[in-house]
Amino acid sequence: MTGFIEALRHMSAAQKPARGVSAYTLYVNRPAGRLLAVLAHRVGATPNQVSVLGALFTFPALAAVALVRPGPGMSAGVCAALAVGFALDAADGQLARAQGSGSLSGEWLDHVLDCVKLVTVHLVVLVSFYRFFSLPDPAFLLAPLLFELAAVVIFFAGILTEQLKRRTTAPAPAARPAPALRAVLLLPVDYGITCVSFLFLGGQHVFLSVYCALLLAHLLFLAAYLVKWFRELR
Repeated sequence: MTGFIEALRHMSAAQKPARGVSAYTLYVNRPAGRLLAVLAHRVGATPNQVSVLGALFTFPALAAVALVRPGPGMSAGVCAALAVGFALDAADGQLARAQGSGSLSGEWLDHVLDCVKLVTVHLVVLVSFYRFFSLPDPAFLLAPLLFELAAVVIFFAGILTEQLKRRTTAPAPAARPAPALRAVLLLPVDYGITCVSFLFLGGQHVFLSVYCALLLAHLLFLAAYLVKWFRELR
C-alpha cells in the first residue's frame, strides 16, 4: 500500500500544466488516468501498451454505436467504455513522463489514435442516426459531419499552433493554474463530455438535443480558437 501511494505521488508530479483544460479533464480524467498509470507501472506495462489498451476500450464501443440499436444498457456500456478509454489516454502520457520513457514513436501513436477516435466517434453517430433514429428532419444527418469537422480542426490547429510556437525564441510563459470559470466554460468542448453524452443515447430526443448543443459549442469555440491562435502566431 505504501508503494502504491508513493507511486501515486510520483505520478502527481508528472502532470501537464493545468492551463487551458476543462474541469472534467482536470478533476476527473487526469486523476483517473493517474490511478491507471500507477497500476500499469506496477504490472510493468509500457506507455504504448497503455495506449493500445485504451483503443481496445474505445473502438469496440464506437462500433457498437453503429451496429447495435440504442438502449439503456447499451448506452451505459458505451459511455463507460469510452470514459475508460479516455482515462487510459491520459494514463499513457503520465506513465511516460514518470518513467522518463517518452519517445517520438509513442507520441506519434498517441496522436494518431486520438485523431482516428475523433473522426470515428462522429461517423458512428451518423450511422446510428441513419439506422436507428427517427429524426425530425433529414438535415440533422449533417450534425455529425459538422461536429467532426469542428472537432478535427480544433485538434489539428491546436497541435499545429503548439508546434509553431516552439520555433520562436521567446521563452514560454510559466504555467498557471486553470481559472475555475475557464475550466467550466471549456466543458462542452472536452472529449470527456462527449463520452458522457453517450449515456443518453438510448433516449433519442434527449441525445439529439445534447449532441446538437455540444455541436453548437464546438462551432463557437472553433471560431474563437482560430482567431486566438492566428493572433498569437502573428
